[in-house]
Amino acid sequence: MASFLYLLGRLAFRWRWCVALFWVAVLGAVGAGAALAPAAPDSSFSMPGTESQKAFDLLAQRYPGTTADGASARIVFVAPSGQKVTATANKAAIEKAVAEVAGGTQVATAVNPFQAQAVSKDGTTAYSTVSYQAVAKNLTDTTKNTLTDAAQQARDAGLKVEIGGTALEKQPAAGGASEGIGILVAAVVLLITFGSIAAAGLPLLTAIVSVGVGVAAITALGSTLGLASTTSTLAMMLGLAVGIDYAVLIISRYREERGNGYAPQEATARAVGTAGSSVVFAGLTVVIGLAGLSVVGVPTLTKMGLAAAGTVIIAVLVALTLVPALLGFWQRAVQPRAVRKAERKGVRPLHSGKNPAKLNGGARWAKFVLRRPLPILLLAVVGLGVIAVPVTQLHLGTAGDEAKPTSTTERRAYDDLAKAFGAGFNGPLTIVVDAKGAADPKTAVTGIAQKISATSGVVSVSAARFNKAGDTAVFSAVPATAPNDTRTTTLVHTLRDERSSITAGTGATYQVSGTTAINIDSAQKVQGALIPYLGIVVGLAFLLLMIVFRSVLVPLKAALGFLLSVLAALGSVVAVFQWGWLASLLGVHQTGPIMSLMPIFMVGIVFGLAMDYEVFLVSRMREAYVHGEQPKDAMVAGLRTSTRVVVAAALIMMAVFSGFIGADEAMIKMIGFGLAIAVLFDAFVVRLAIVPAAFALLGQKAWWIPRWLDRVLPKVDIEGEGLARRTAAAVPDHAGAPADEEHADHESSVASR
Repeated sequence: MASFLYLLGRLAFRWRWCVALFWVAVLGAVGAGAALAPAAPDSSFSMPGTESQKAFDLLAQRYPGTTADGASARIVFVAPSGQKVTATANKAAIEKAVAEVAGGTQVATAVNPFQAQAVSKDGTTAYSTVSYQAVAKNLTDTTKNTLTDAAQQARDAGLKVEIGGTALEKQPAAGGASEGIGILVAAVVLLITFGSIAAAGLPLLTAIVSVGVGVAAITALGSTLGLASTTSTLAMMLGLAVGIDYAVLIISRYREERGNGYAPQEATARAVGTAGSSVVFAGLTVVIGLAGLSVVGVPTLTKMGLAAAGTVIIAVLVALTLVPALLGFWQRAVQPRAVRKAERKGVRPLHSGKNPAKLNGGARWAKFVLRRPLPILLLAVVGLGVIAVPVTQLHLGTAGDEAKPTSTTERRAYDDLAKAFGAGFNGPLTIVVDAKGAADPKTAVTGIAQKISATSGVVSVSAARFNKAGDTAVFSAVPATAPNDTRTTTLVHTLRDERSSITAGTGATYQVSGTTAINIDSAQKVQGALIPYLGIVVGLAFLLLMIVFRSVLVPLKAALGFLLSVLAALGSVVAVFQWGWLASLLGVHQTGPIMSLMPIFMVGIVFGLAMDYEVFLVSRMREAYVHGEQPKDAMVAGLRTSTRVVVAAALIMMAVFSGFIGADEAMIKMIGFGLAIAVLFDAFVVRLAIVPAAFALLGQKAWWIPRWLDRVLPKVDIEGEGLARRTAAAVPDHAGAPADEEHADHESSVASR
């Protein structure tokens, strides 16, 4: 591996113009394909295999021509204090507003509340349900203005009017400010880390190329492969983070090799041969975590994972080819300022890159850990364990309008309906009755509706609506409790468990669906898939790390450390978004359940990133150990050379993810916070505290592997042992570099001034 990548880096450096033009051509080609490709489909979220999804599919089959995914609005009218909506003037204002909305070109139906009995018992509140023929993002400004203007007219008549539903939802803008904030912070971190504008700019440039190629390819293939417009979100987020990190790793190694006295081309080749090996295996662990999302069985999540995995692969290829090519253009410019000044004066840098006496921050921290490994290990493990405790109270669900700030009309509409009609009104259950086998479908549906209405926890049921064939009916059952209440979950299970007794003698059957039931089913499916998913990705990564590091305990420690960090991160998410700790500080307006996909989502992403840090750090320890260092000295050497890279990489990722905490949407805010805090725990607590403490305690045992297993596993050289023979002629002599490289070095220096 190291020898092959050494040659690849050398060729990329030598043929830098060809490599650079190749990636420009690739970016241009996929960009043109994306521009010419049809628009991505508006694919709906689905949970195959769940009862709610089966009911949804039955509705699509038995009610052809209906737009189940169309936008909707619920206009809520509240009479002034002391009045009722049934008063003549109020009723007239409401009917006028509904009639105006019904006249819109994209409106399918707009229900008159007085005809549909959509008036509260106390007469203070009424609502009109508006259904549209288009999805929310395709509603025109004219349609939205008609809705808001009609509501304003009713307000002018003295009524309080709020609008819920999806019709007025803000559509997320492509790109957004968060990516820009992440890139800006990353640039600052890189500039501080490297002390060179070129060294800071090169990772950003290559990361942008990686993300550009990846996202453009997703867009170009969107229509062909059925990729929704949101599929590229995860690819953009991760592509930017790992693209920067992988370039940083290679550039850091290049600077180290230059400090050892190697000429630019040789230093580049050695950097790609050693650090490039770490990039390959770090990228593989990320790909395993992302591709493993397909185990969950959620098509949307599978597509997002595979698309992001493809972008990570592109980031690896860019790091192994474009980064060494650009190093060929900026041979001296990426060096620290002091080194550049010394070289301009004709002074060669000293051969100090491997000087064990040189203590930087990483080495000093390693020495500190060596003096007291057990207390540090216990403190870190117990600390993360305490932070993870809230996971035991994890309640999965999907936040709706109740999680939005009270400044939004959707939240106020939700509160008004809950106050007038009960907590469960905002989360009705959709009962789909299949009466195809019933002798008298109408009688069968009526009997089922009566028994469901009599079920404890059900407040009311609506009138049944039959399809044209008369063999299928749909009605709503309103629970007594809120959508995210655990008692509502119990009610859904009760209605399903008692199905045989409720339908006995009718010849019909029913299924429970609706948004509330879909959320419940989603949470259960994710919980059921979590253990198999963890088993697959951790098992594959364990095998991969065992091959890379020739050890049993190193991958075991890596897996346990990952579990600690992800559980602590989930515990923090529960504490903030479910319990409300520090919620106001982060702009969380309403606590509630944790997004159903959050655990799987975090496990997949955090696993890949955690293994990145593990490979970055331990590969340098392994390299020092293989080259003759004692285990504890190898640990110090690993932290001396890798700490700055790991810290910079972690800060960059935290900056990228933290940019999403400022989003208005609770879901995006939750994802941003969860990933940022997970990186904080994994990089700074697990990898920089638990890992070195464990190595200090294990000593020689850390690298133990049974002989039979060592013989069976394939041999992969990531420590650069194969480079020792290949590069014997390139050993630095500090007298100068080969003539062609010195000439190129001179040209680069002139260009960088």
